[in-house]
Amino acid sequence: MMRQYELVERVLAYNPHADEALLNKAYVYAMQKHGTQKRASGDPYFAHPLEVAAILTDLKLDDASIAVALLHDTIEDTDATRAEIDQLFGSEIGSIVDGLTKIERLQLVTREEAQAENLRKLLLAISADVRVLLVKLADRLHNMRTLHFMAAAKQKRIAAETMDIYAPLAGRMGMHDMREELEDLAFKVLQPDHYQAITDRLEAMKSDFADTIATIKAELAEKLKEQGIEARVSARVKSPWSIFSKIERKQIALEQLSDMIGFRLIVPSVADCYRALGIVHTNWKVVPGRFKDYISVPKHNDYRSIHTTIVGVGRQRAELQIRTEEMHRIAEFGIAAHALYKEGATDIHKIENESKAFAWLRQTIGHLTAGSSTEDFLEYTKLELFQDQVFCFTPRGRLIALPRGATPIDLAYALHTDIGDTCVGAKINGQIVPLVTQLRSGDEVEIIRDQNHLPPSNWETIAATGKARAAIRRAVRQAAQQRAFALGEHMVSTLLEREGTSLDEAEFKQLAEALGHPGRRELLIALGEGKVAADDLDAQLLDVKGVKRRRKKVDLPAPDKAEGWFALKSTALFRFRVPGNPRSGPAARAALAELNFGTVVTVSGEGVVPGDRMVGIMQPGSGITIYPIHSEALSELYDSDVAWIDVRWDIVGREDMQHQCVVSMQAQNKPGSLAQIAAVIAACEANIHNLVMRMESPDFHKFIFHIEVRDLGQLTDVLNSLKLTAGVTAVRRGSVSEAREVSRLEWTASAQLKETA
Repeated sequence: MMRQYELVERVLAYNPHADEALLNKAYVYAMQKHGTQKRASGDPYFAHPLEVAAILTDLKLDDASIAVALLHDTIEDTDATRAEIDQLFGSEIGSIVDGLTKIERLQLVTREEAQAENLRKLLLAISADVRVLLVKLADRLHNMRTLHFMAAAKQKRIAAETMDIYAPLAGRMGMHDMREELEDLAFKVLQPDHYQAITDRLEAMKSDFADTIATIKAELAEKLKEQGIEARVSARVKSPWSIFSKIERKQIALEQLSDMIGFRLIVPSVADCYRALGIVHTNWKVVPGRFKDYISVPKHNDYRSIHTTIVGVGRQRAELQIRTEEMHRIAEFGIAAHALYKEGATDIHKIENESKAFAWLRQTIGHLTAGSSTEDFLEYTKLELFQDQVFCFTPRGRLIALPRGATPIDLAYALHTDIGDTCVGAKINGQIVPLVTQLRSGDEVEIIRDQNHLPPSNWETIAATGKARAAIRRAVRQAAQQRAFALGEHMVSTLLEREGTSLDEAEFKQLAEALGHPGRRELLIALGEGKVAADDLDAQLLDVKGVKRRRKKVDLPAPDKAEGWFALKSTALFRFRVPGNPRSGPAARAALAELNFGTVVTVSGEGVVPGDRMVGIMQPGSGITIYPIHSEALSELYDSDVAWIDVRWDIVGREDMQHQCVVSMQAQNKPGSLAQIAAVIAACEANIHNLVMRMESPDFHKFIFHIEVRDLGQLTDVLNSLKLTAGVTAVRRGSVSEAREVSRLEWTASAQLKETA
């Protein structure tokens, strides 16, 4: 275990003005507080904060950060208090220690919602002082180095958490060395067989290619020196995790990898970087397509370097990184390399100006404070952590960095949420392309907009960025609420018109509260979504207005027969009542007299779904047939001698039950049109039960789908998404005649199947 004076000497070696008294006091205080506590390895617990402090001295952090490292577990694991630490070490150190203490152990594998909330706490603590992140990463690194003392199940959980959160977070902050070590330590636990195979191969390669590596290093240094460039040349072998990731990504065998050796050329200036590149390309063969200039276009985490791959001695491929000392320091230590921290300045805006990496953290914090759900936030953060970037340009030359696999939809939302919501098309390098087209570095992308457009829900499966996905979900939710609001408003206005009354604001609020909603808008949305029954609304409205409804006396069956439950195919249940329709003649009254619990109930061919207004038609001896209010068949029955019966759903406990309905549309006659339509329906989570397709002209087919949905809201989502699909027109709910066409197909197919059997 490192002694007190050794720690102080390590800090003074890079910071001669460090506060020795602070470091000594923190060392003694933490050692006393942890006392006889032991770690799983059997070592004194104090060895852990001491090792965390040692890791931070390698990053050359300020003395306050080193003190925090020594104290970071005292509030959580000892009897120390925040007030005591504030009194002894100052409020700045106390707030950082407290921020670390509030961060609970993330449990990725078992509780995603809890993990999302804890990740929020971590990022908010970092936003107050980024040294929280540096101490947390050092803490996790030492825990990973000693993970083998834990139980196997706990090892896997902590390793998965490290691979999913902490290693990518270190990468996003530009801390390459720490990210690489965290990834390799986690990889060793999660996939030990693959880890062992790769490390064995690397050890063999180091032995086999030792002479080749030495020769290439010498030749590079010599060629550069001849041209007056003093370069520091070093060789390295790629990490086991980066090799495994490449094998998985490219679907190749380990033996097929030919560029596991890398060389770094550290030169004095940016101009020397480009001079060195010219010398390398002049003297060695270059592997096409492997050149990247991250000096001209830096990565999101401030990484700057030139990458190229050459074929060296013995036809061995070698990847070269050319950079300056300053670039190398930032590449190794990331945000910890910025001098602001060594001067003790922690103002978030100053750091943002110094480091582009920190700008990502600000955007993420902005997203989590925008009121998104925990699931949305966790998905957004993971997507942002893992992105491997491509660089695209707008027509005005603005550079946009996006994750690999991004589409024009992602670029539109990266520019502005309004641009994403109104995006209807895109041009890449001047050519109109589908919105599902994946972008490549260097593409110039122009977004085509329509102010009346709203994003369909299936865009969520296309978008690659968390920002785009969250914005699409939000827009879809808002559109669904707006539709429900409009439907609820129509229902209330119809009811008020029927009753010959009106509601002022106070009465509307009273009505809403009586039905369990805080205000007018919330009530109307609930009505449109089918969460408030029309009967309940009717009854409460009369109570609010103080009106007693007087009904016209009609010869009705006995009360126990006037209302009842009727089963449809033993699953869906309807409840109905007889309103005393003035159009009902003698035949209708005779039918009502037959009403009982054995009455047969059927649904018209075009189908009804929860949320539809429905009418039951009853004729003597024929049972009840239920029609949606928009059915064309009702107009034919308007003046006939039948009983019109009010019908409503009762699906409590059966909200996820599927109901069939018919959707009709026209689509362009081209390859993939059916697959495109099916994909849109599937994206809305609806199921295709049956299909009739016929050619109406050489250019268009008519499709009649029999689909299964949960309710009217989901059906509306399907219809709206289809209307926004390119090449699809005349989208609507099917008619009775179209429903019969689908039924004939089912009957014919069934008959043919029986004949075959």
